[in-house]
Amino acid sequence: MSSAQQRLNSVANQLAAPGSARQKILAKNADDIVITYLARTPLTKARKGGLKDTPVDELLVSLLTSVRENSKIDPSLVEDVCVGNVLCPGNAYVARSAVLAAGFPVTAAASVANRFCSSGLLAVQNIANQIISGSIDVGVAVGAESMSQNADGGAPEMSKSVANHPIASQNSQPMGQTSENVANQFGITREQHDAFAAKSFQKAERAQKAGWLNDEIVPVKTQIKDPKTGEVKDVVVDRDDGVRYGTTPESLAKVRAAFPQWAPSATTGGNASQITDGAAALVLMKRSRAQELGQPIVAKFCGATVAGLEPRIMGIGPSLAIPKILGKFNLSKDDIDIFEINEAFSSMGVYCVNKLALDESKVNPRGGAIAFGHPLGATGARQVVTALSELRRQDKRVAVTSMCVGTGMGMAGIFVSEH
Repeated sequence: MSSAQQRLNSVANQLAAPGSARQKILAKNADDIVITYLARTPLTKARKGGLKDTPVDELLVSLLTSVRENSKIDPSLVEDVCVGNVLCPGNAYVARSAVLAAGFPVTAAASVANRFCSSGLLAVQNIANQIISGSIDVGVAVGAESMSQNADGGAPEMSKSVANHPIASQNSQPMGQTSENVANQFGITREQHDAFAAKSFQKAERAQKAGWLNDEIVPVKTQIKDPKTGEVKDVVVDRDDGVRYGTTPESLAKVRAAFPQWAPSATTGGNASQITDGAAALVLMKRSRAQELGQPIVAKFCGATVAGLEPRIMGIGPSLAIPKILGKFNLSKDDIDIFEINEAFSSMGVYCVNKLALDESKVNPRGGAIAFGHPLGATGARQVVTALSELRRQDKRVAVTSMCVGTGMGMAGIFVSEH
């Protein structure tokens, strides 16, 4: 971006009328919840990529060690670490153990947050709420998932009272079926699915080739096992490996339907999110505390909210959660510079963008989960890392992150860059 364009953007950011809703969230106050460090691991293909043999505890140890070393925060000041995770058995044991193994003292507590795809954002909200209430001063929010090591087995068998309930019973529907439900109910064509997905891959290809993603990623030193020879070797994973260069709507049109048993059978392996391994983390505290500690202030977390809807069309959750969070801050969609909306499926992406009448240039400018993957527990934190990096690149200020949530929910948060 040219220096002239940067000056114009800076002026535009300050032109909001005094007292306007946007100006209020741009204002700096001592009690603001701020982010002083954030990063993510690479996102790699489940069972095929560079992190396929890295269990969640090792992934967390690697990322949290990077947080401890790169943030320059005194580890003894970190009072709680909340880990968003969906699939790992015994994840409460895993989270606490990883915090200790990463070099944090026994005084640093740990917990796990699980609201499916929003778990990473829920972890941010949980840490922020503890700071606001005075329970802690400094905390770390994390999202992490190994879908190689822990596959999503879907809903468990449930009781008759659930199975016989007209709404609750919808939670037995597989995620693929909910995608087809959205496409069927709202008339989203296969062509729209593939066009949306192709744009995600194309934007991600551009971002990766331009080096924009380097600003987000901390490398992971790990081991990988050759499935043919059994040889184990040390590797450094430093790059997302799910981005398929040269993807077009025409190439995606050749991919067969993933769920032919459900009409309209428009969802495919090419236009839905990838199964992926990865993690992301953020250090949070009050602005006043960051200033006392001499910590750099990267961004402000304004708040988050959740919305519920019928499980059978869970994908449209962001179309409810985004207006809800904007309303809580009296903001309009025009006040937002970037929308990071998780691309669980193209069906929900197409619906949400159209329903909210969003400027497509503001939506997932680096691509989304269709191109990079969707490690369930990590996505809510990963989106924040991506959004804030892109705000810095564009010299813009305000981002909304949002995602649909299995069992029929949507979540959204607002972040302000202070680059």
